[in-house]
Amino acid sequence: MSAEAKTNQHYDQDPRVFELYLDRTRKYSAGIYRTDEDTLDQAQQNKLHFVADRLGAEPGKRILDIGCGWGSLILFMAAEYDARTVGISPAPNQHAYIAERAAAAGLTEKVSTLVGEFEEHLPEPRSFDAVSMLGSIVHMPDLDGVFRKAYAALKPRGRMYVSESCYRNAAKRAEFAERENSVFVRDSIFGWGDMRPLSDLVRGAENAGFTVVAVDDLTQDYWRTIEDWLANVERNADRLNAIEPGLSDQLSRYLKTANAGWGFTTKHYALTLQKSR
Repeated sequence: MSAEAKTNQHYDQDPRVFELYLDRTRKYSAGIYRTDEDTLDQAQQNKLHFVADRLGAEPGKRILDIGCGWGSLILFMAAEYDARTVGISPAPNQHAYIAERAAAAGLTEKVSTLVGEFEEHLPEPRSFDAVSMLGSIVHMPDLDGVFRKAYAALKPRGRMYVSESCYRNAAKRAEFAERENSVFVRDSIFGWGDMRPLSDLVRGAENAGFTVVAVDDLTQDYWRTIEDWLANVERNADRLNAIEPGLSDQLSRYLKTANAGWGFTTKHYALTLQKSR
């Protein structure tokens, strides 16, 4: 079984699990909080507009979302920016959900998905205006290969957005990667993952030919996002445990472990990249 396929043990759980602790769109990455009063739903809408701006989303542009999750980004880009979107995910439950949401919103002709891993698909060269990866590259072993493939899929001057949780530096990775809670999140929650320092992501992108356009630090926003997820887990503990006994405690441990490291052990960054020619 490949590394990305192993992550299905988490992402392909009963869809009700994600309804009970994420926002209403099931967006599974950091929001952006503009004010102290922003709710989780508002923060996630802020983030989607932020990604659209970084990618230069416009009517008719073709956007590929690698690791599309429950489709929040591709559905949003199609509805709000009139883009044509394609999502890739190895988790079968997610594709049925996205198809239902697209049909209900009248977006079937603008939103499509591919079942499987990015490594299995070979996008036509220079066929996309933008590529996004929100929290998915951590599950892909061949960092250089992923960036090269995304670069090839982009049209000239096309952009790529990558947001990912990272160890603060290589020394922190060496110190903390094999500690008990790190191993719990990596193996018991996700099945496989390799959280790298930002320098590894930049190196992989530059080696593929990308120019780095922007680096945004979203660490504090992710801390606050997870605090809101934790509140949802606590509020819905009985319903989560009815789906799987002990699930609320497992999710709480995972989320508290993630929030304990921000700034000291880990950071969360957004990279905006451009294909020069």
